[in-house]
Amino acid sequence: MGTWDIGPFDNDTAADFSYTVDEAPEDQRAGVLLTAFHEVTGVGDEYLDADQSVEAIAAAALVAAQCPGGDPVTSSYGPKQPIPPLPDALRPAAVEALDRVLAEPSELLELWEESGEEQEWKAGVLRLRAVLTGSAAQERAGERA
Repeated sequence: MGTWDIGPFDNDTAADFSYTVDEAPEDQRAGVLLTAFHEVTGVGDEYLDADQSVEAIAAAALVAAQCPGGDPVTSSYGPKQPIPPLPDALRPAAVEALDRVLAEPSELLELWEESGEEQEWKAGVLRLRAVLTGSAAQERAGERA
C-alpha cells in the first residue's frame, strides 16, 4: 500500500475507493459506503485486512463531511463526483467500523504502530468518530458558550 500521509485519502487504496464511489450511480453511493463499513465489521474478531480498514475510514470521512462539525473532503484523491445527502443511518455503521479498525487484530493498526505515527493517525480516526457521534459539534458549541 502506498501511503504518503495520515489523512483518510492519503493512500493508494483510498484513492482507488474514491474511484469506486465515483463510478457508482448517485443513488447507490450510500450503499457503497455501507458495504465498506460491513466489510470491516463483518470479520468479527478475525484479523482485519488493511485495505478494508482504509476503505472504511475513507467512507467514514465522506459521511462525517456531511455532519455538523465535519470537515469537507478536499483531497485531490477523494471522490470527484458530488456525494448526495447521505442518510443519518450511516453514522452508527461508520462508528462501528472505525471502532473495529482501532481494535486488534487489525493490520492497519499494526502498520501505523510500526511507523511511529500511530498517535497522530489514531487522533485523526478518533476525530472522525467524534464528528459521527455528534460529540465534536457539542464540544465546539461548548467552546462558543
